[in-house]
Amino acid sequence: MKFLLGTKQHMTQFFDESGRAYPATLVSAGPVTVIQVKTKEKDGYTAVQVGLGTTKKIGKALKGHFTKDGKELGAFRHVKEFRPKNKNESASLSVGSLVDAAVFEPGDKIAVSGISKGKGFQGVVKRHGFKGGRRTHGQKHSEREAGSIGGGGRAGGRVAKGMRMAGRMGGERVTVQNLKVLAVDKEHNQLLISGAVPGRRGTLIEIRGE
Repeated sequence: MKFLLGTKQHMTQFFDESGRAYPATLVSAGPVTVIQVKTKEKDGYTAVQVGLGTTKKIGKALKGHFTKDGKELGAFRHVKEFRPKNKNESASLSVGSLVDAAVFEPGDKIAVSGISKGKGFQGVVKRHGFKGGRRTHGQKHSEREAGSIGGGGRAGGRVAKGMRMAGRMGGERVTVQNLKVLAVDKEHNQLLISGAVPGRRGTLIEIRGE
């Protein structure tokens, strides 16, 4: 069971031994602290809860949750859960243990999740990939319009549910699969991941081994 939390830094290039160039994203990965190990018998499902970062403001409930056996684990800014594919995979982890970038190796296949960049209110051409109206033959103001959205002959004269229209774009949870770990910097807890990952600089990134 390989998992980690991190923050997106920036994109760069990576050259392998043969000289091939890869677009890559640098991620500051961990270390994360195991807060709780959930079991099927006690909690109804198997999962590992981890925390990343620090914050000054924390409620009494969370402060109590972050305290185990009279010892405070920390005041974590981010708390996430990871569910293993096999329930026995979480048995090797204990509360208070650290998981860092060393859990991954170059060549590992991973899936990365994060909140995508918010793009505000956008039209159908940018939001849904519509091609727009024709550029000639009387076209004046309809080059990027959506066109007809129905009428009396469709859906009883109302706008059908799920109609692709203009609206807010981005700011959604996105998962990118089949990415590869290109390099691991264990000393500085950094991962170099092939391709692009969701979000802006500083976005919280969830990394899962496939």
